[in-house]
Amino acid sequence: MTKRNGFGYAAAAAFAIASVSVPAPFADAREKMRDRLRERIAERMGADEGPKAPGSETISYGSNPLQNLDIWRAKDAKGPAPLIVFVHGGGWKRGSKDNATGQYKPVHYPEAGYAFASINYRLVPDATVEQQAADVAGAVKALIDRAGALGIDRRRIVIMGHSAGAHLVALVGTDERYLRGAGLSFADIAGVIPIDGAAYDVPAQMKDGPPIMQKTYGQAFGSDPARQRILSPTLQAAAPNAPQFLLLYVQRPDGVRQAEALDKALTAGGTKVERGSFPGEGLQGHAEINRRLGDPSYAPTGAVDIWLKRVFGR
Repeated sequence: MTKRNGFGYAAAAAFAIASVSVPAPFADAREKMRDRLRERIAERMGADEGPKAPGSETISYGSNPLQNLDIWRAKDAKGPAPLIVFVHGGGWKRGSKDNATGQYKPVHYPEAGYAFASINYRLVPDATVEQQAADVAGAVKALIDRAGALGIDRRRIVIMGHSAGAHLVALVGTDERYLRGAGLSFADIAGVIPIDGAAYDVPAQMKDGPPIMQKTYGQAFGSDPARQRILSPTLQAAAPNAPQFLLLYVQRPDGVRQAEALDKALTAGGTKVERGSFPGEGLQGHAEINRRLGDPSYAPTGAVDIWLKRVFGR
């Protein structure tokens, strides 16, 4: 058995131990152990701990040590190149551009003629989800400000995110206050690609989502229903929004429900939406669609490539 997605022998052994029957006095401790382990596995699935693709430049976009990003320039660009900005997942409280970007994206997209950036952002509990969305907008602003030096076409920018990152890019694409806070607007974003998110409607997810993630949701979104609604892209999707969305997801029941509901809300708001539904179940499918995106042999890669060509006009 080889280590995959941060879950190998040690985690498997711990899970087995946590599953052994124990006397009643220890039942609560056992359940707490199970919950902690399951939550950690859920958050770490999809991490790619391989070496970072070469050729990147690191830029700071704020004073916090986590407010930084890596950018890979487009290969053989004949003029300013479109830009894809990726936002990692990790339950809003873990993950980084170094372990949750995936190995294929920083190679595939520059080879296709696009600049590709992957950002870090401040993490819960030291930061709020609102501050995280502001970080996404701030990272985009930093790249736009350096567009000339980096060879970026500032009018052709797509934001892409996986899991918690999918929620954040969808939020930035439906609630313009985050972009406005960075001196930008929806006019600065050509499109949004949320990848297998499941918190587009936060109250619904906290009511019906997997028990494994409820503590994570509670930590990120709190107990105030009004705040939960404000942080829900589906509930913020009345016009205006970013002009185009591509919703990617695998066959996780809550993820499918949430993507379909976001599609319906965006469409009602006049936003152009396409969906890509792909094989894959549970945490393994959730991890794979991020880890393999950019692999030419993986079906979602082709779907994204077609959409990007249409949005970018190249």
